[in-house]
Amino acid sequence: MSAATTARVACGVVLAVGVAFVGYVNVDSLTEAYGSGPPHYSRTTNMDKWTDPLPVLFLLDTISLAAVAGYLWWALRKRPV
Repeated sequence: MSAATTARVACGVVLAVGVAFVGYVNVDSLTEAYGSGPPHYSRTTNMDKWTDPLPVLFLLDTISLAAVAGYLWWALRKRPV
């Protein structure tokens, strides 16, 4: 296994862990924001302090999607022989 292949595999593993973490953050944030009780329970208990998590999650997901796209471009590009 060459050094370039090892680097690709290592970056892929790190990226997979990062994507799993982003998924966890999404689920945790949405569960906390909208609650598990009656519809939108957490949202209405302290409405003066509530903030919508969707803009921040959208930014986080966009950055992680760009990282995955960059990795796929780097890993799957044709290399000169």
